[in-house]
Amino acid sequence: MLDYPHPIAPETLFSGDRIKSTMYEDQSIFNEEMEKIFARTWVWVAHDSEVPEKGSFKLSWVGPQSVIVVRDRKGDINVLANRCRHRAATVCEVKQGKTSSFQCPYHGWGYALDGSLRALPQPEEYGEDFDKSKYGMKSLRSESYRGMIFATFNEAAEPLDDFLGPAKKWIDLFMKQGGGYPVTTLGEHQFSFPGNWKIQLENTTDAYHFPIVHKSFLQSLDKEAEKTFTFMDGAGFVEDLGNGHSVMVMIPELVDLEANLDAPIPERFQQLAEELRKEHGEDQVRRIVRAVGGSGFNLNLFPNVACSMAFFRVLRPVRVNETAIRHIAIGMKGGPAAANRMRLRLHEHFQGPLGFGSPDDSEVWERVQRGAAGLEQQEILVNRGGDEQGTDGPRGHVSAETGMRAAYKMWKRMMSA
Repeated sequence: MLDYPHPIAPETLFSGDRIKSTMYEDQSIFNEEMEKIFARTWVWVAHDSEVPEKGSFKLSWVGPQSVIVVRDRKGDINVLANRCRHRAATVCEVKQGKTSSFQCPYHGWGYALDGSLRALPQPEEYGEDFDKSKYGMKSLRSESYRGMIFATFNEAAEPLDDFLGPAKKWIDLFMKQGGGYPVTTLGEHQFSFPGNWKIQLENTTDAYHFPIVHKSFLQSLDKEAEKTFTFMDGAGFVEDLGNGHSVMVMIPELVDLEANLDAPIPERFQQLAEELRKEHGEDQVRRIVRAVGGSGFNLNLFPNVACSMAFFRVLRPVRVNETAIRHIAIGMKGGPAAANRMRLRLHEHFQGPLGFGSPDDSEVWERVQRGAAGLEQQEILVNRGGDEQGTDGPRGHVSAETGMRAAYKMWKRMMSA
């Protein structure tokens, strides 16, 4: 791992269609990213279904800072830095649950669900002018869109709606996976890999690797499904949506899950359709079955979350050469048990330690990190595919590296600020 004594000028590391491998290896660059990107822009922290009731909480991260996403007694969402204002000990180590308050285990400072300091042992020893209202937990600014909760330390950050921009319509399309029911989280796989966070960020809108890295996944499918996922010669595309966001459309006919519902139901979903017909009309059956199969695109939201076909993929930078990943399955809140069960089976087919996708992805991410460890000045190419003007920004072939260029343009803008 390289650790240069002086920061490297970010503008020298990205030239528009290539980067320097120093970006994956240099500790000073990583430290600057945590300050200039993760502490200053909107970072995804949770889905509102993870904190459904008053008192519900979920541990999450904003860059290197552990945070608590909690719904208070008024029903409002708060995102609190997970550290006591006294000596910085974490006040919560439970990943998810329900509580009426938080208490520091070190010296007993107690906090309400909105982070305000409620009590502490022997407060008189701080003097008569000690004002508890000034010593609450650090509260981050938070906003949400379609149930996706984002937070930032930057009070001057643009509104979340503006930051998401054209990506919002793709989030709207992604949420049609509720099949008429609200989208909810169903569980998740967690793992880490020994590589830089940007290696994973690049992957989400990289179709070029799919038929190579995921050959075993394609071979595990029936012929009909294999044909659906053989999209390199199709009408798909990658588009830059601004602010580092991008979308990769792989299966255009599955972009809007509520369109063309009279299309034949794929063979792999016929048994599910028959089960659903026992309690649902044909129109609803087709809508649910279509939603179960997932959307035909990956949406990358800079810097840390993706709406990836049928799940949320969340990255967390741990160290310059370590990244933690969460793959969160989604389903239908109050929807048919059979539909949610099949959603989980499809999720497991690709994700997790026994899945056909994630282990192969993490292997090549690690290989990129190992290969980048030497020849730090040699350039890494992100120049595949020319860009034309799309609806919202530059657009290229489905295998183009347009999404990577989109992310690195935002990276350079924030790192040069």
